[in-house]
Amino acid sequence: SGTDEHGLKIQQAAAAAGTSPPELCARVSALFRQALTQAAVSFTDFIRTSEPRHQRAVCHFWGALQERGALYKGSYEGWYCTPDECFLPESQLAERTDSQGRTYKVSLETGHEVHWTKEENYMFRLSAFRDPLQKWLRDNPRAVFPDPFYQRVLHWLGDDLPDLSVSRERSRLQWGIPVPGDSTQTIYVWVDALVNYLSVVGYPETHGEWWPAAHHVVGKDILKFHAVYWPALLMAAGLPPPEQILVHSHWTVHGQKMSKSLGNVIDPSACIGQYTVDGFRYFLLRQGVPERDCDYYDEKVVKVLNSELADALGGLLNRSTALSINPSNTYPYFSESCFPKILDYRETKALGRASAEDYEFVVSVASLPLQVASYFEDFQIYKALECIALCVRQTNGFFQRHRPWKLNRNHPAEKLWLDTIIHVTLECLRVFGTLLQPVIPCTADKLLSRLAVEPEERGLSNLTFLPRYNGKPCPFEGRQLGPDTGVLFHRLEKSSQRQIENKRL
Repeated sequence: SGTDEHGLKIQQAAAAAGTSPPELCARVSALFRQALTQAAVSFTDFIRTSEPRHQRAVCHFWGALQERGALYKGSYEGWYCTPDECFLPESQLAERTDSQGRTYKVSLETGHEVHWTKEENYMFRLSAFRDPLQKWLRDNPRAVFPDPFYQRVLHWLGDDLPDLSVSRERSRLQWGIPVPGDSTQTIYVWVDALVNYLSVVGYPETHGEWWPAAHHVVGKDILKFHAVYWPALLMAAGLPPPEQILVHSHWTVHGQKMSKSLGNVIDPSACIGQYTVDGFRYFLLRQGVPERDCDYYDEKVVKVLNSELADALGGLLNRSTALSINPSNTYPYFSESCFPKILDYRETKALGRASAEDYEFVVSVASLPLQVASYFEDFQIYKALECIALCVRQTNGFFQRHRPWKLNRNHPAEKLWLDTIIHVTLECLRVFGTLLQPVIPCTADKLLSRLAVEPEERGLSNLTFLPRYNGKPCPFEGRQLGPDTGVLFHRLEKSSQRQIENKRL
């Protein structure tokens, strides 16, 4: 992760704030870094485009473009949008009228004002890469994912692909990397920013260890820069495009785009304070669908977190580890006579104490790790969490169906069945806790610690569910449970919404 720090809008923002661009960037990048840390988002590298290692990579990349004949000097004019740092064709503009009756043009997509700009720049021969880009996408149908964004890029490539202005006059833009060998020009901020993906993996010396096995995660509003300009620039510099570009949509608030003027911008710090880091992460990943905009409102957060984390998951842990049900506070033994293995629960009459519904539920949980891994790999996090939430409900149904609190622990046959019910339930909780670690790390740690699952036993790759059902030893069987860590996830009051709104005010 990191911050793209150059460009005209940064230069203008610093001037308006009465500070210098480096000072403004140092302050803002620290805020981004703090926000990521607060949200428990880990990163192996936080790179800023003002760092010398990045500037060196950009100059080398520019040199590669020049050596391979991809750049030429030319006069360029058009409508320039400073906040978006790009030129826009007439087809992407709309006319607006201000309160004084003055008409002006704005970007259709972002609503930002554009200004007519004419200057001499270096141009990149983007038009020469239309066919190679189309071939790359057709040969790699998942290069841009999800599919609606892949189709959008193909549609763009069906139109003309004009050459791209890749520098600005230094007299107008001083806050940026100078063009090597031409002090009158500054490298276009997007060329500078995109090379970030290479500089962070050691370009131009050691990038081969990682590149092109890179997956970019980008917002839909910067898709053209990442899926048209960037692959073309890479091809021109003699490098392959990244392996995959994963695209996400935006959050709206009560059906409206977030806007400072509307006052409906969500403050993540306030949400983390109100819902906890894990609660806020869980909601965003549970409800965020990459291919379409999703609507945020506080009542929905409270409803989802109370239902799925506090009641379903937390309630299940509390009930299955309660001393009244499990007075020895151990991971009890599984009885094969109570829950014998059968090949097909749909065709065989259930044996022992387990019902056909129990066998169906065990099959669901057993298939969960591979299902979740597949959805994680596919960037469909919300589908993975949907599957986990369904299995949590099924486990609650299993526990409720057999009423272990009604069974007599002093009766040998009933004790076997009671221990088996608890063993199966704890096994389910162990699977859920392990799979939820990337999403709700603190809550998952609390759950797994209560089940006495050691850190080295929490891997996603070798996760097996209910080994005793398949006649294999279970390392947890008979183990003393961890200390009672209290409520797994506290229920949220509906007043949370009002408190967040008051914080905004």
